[in-house]
Amino acid sequence: MTKVKNFANEAMDLDIHLRTKMVRYWSYIKTAAIRIGNDILQVEGSAAKEDGRAKRHYWINFEYLGDLVSLGGFPVSINPRNNKYTIDLNSKYPGQKIEIMTFKEFVGVKIIGATEESFGNAIGITGDFKTGETLGRDGNTVLNDFNELGLEWQVLPADGKLFHESARPQFPELCFLPEDPRGDRGRRLAESDITEEAAEAACAGLKDEFDRKGCVYDILATQDMDMVGAY
Repeated sequence: MTKVKNFANEAMDLDIHLRTKMVRYWSYIKTAAIRIGNDILQVEGSAAKEDGRAKRHYWINFEYLGDLVSLGGFPVSINPRNNKYTIDLNSKYPGQKIEIMTFKEFVGVKIIGATEESFGNAIGITGDFKTGETLGRDGNTVLNDFNELGLEWQVLPADGKLFHESARPQFPELCFLPEDPRGDRGRRLAESDITEEAAEAACAGLKDEFDRKGCVYDILATQDMDMVGAY
């Protein structure tokens, strides 16, 4: 989760909650929910082969495929391919926006043009905006282990209910952790049909280094070359 106090004004915070699904030693974002003020938008992907508007799976204020015009006063649009939801922050933060993208059953959230003014006081799993340090809820403890970081920022009852339905795990049950992410993962990758070199070649056209690394990992984890399409 990530939270920004007084994001739109003194009475309107921003909250981003992600729900992941574990697949052995890796996980992916299954659904994402964003709240600005009192408005909540939840977006989910789908493994089914769908076209056109059938690819849309969202809830606005807990209503499935409800009238989606704005979120907390910020305009929301859906692209013609029906796989990207854009929250336009330009009225408050010029040139900035939040994108929620879907690819098959995978969901991604990207903040475009973030500045210290807009996200400088953000807290959560994204870390400190200025230093990049991944901090605990106390704002001081640095957590370099990503499993520990995920457990630290598991959504608590006090963080609010943003998803339209509950799903395990719910605190006090802790987040599920991957099975043996080192040795077993290395063995499985060694046995994979898709090589690291092939994945790197497929992702080579991506300009952003972080995207390239994520693309390579996703292809190797899923054994699906089509994952490059998520970027």
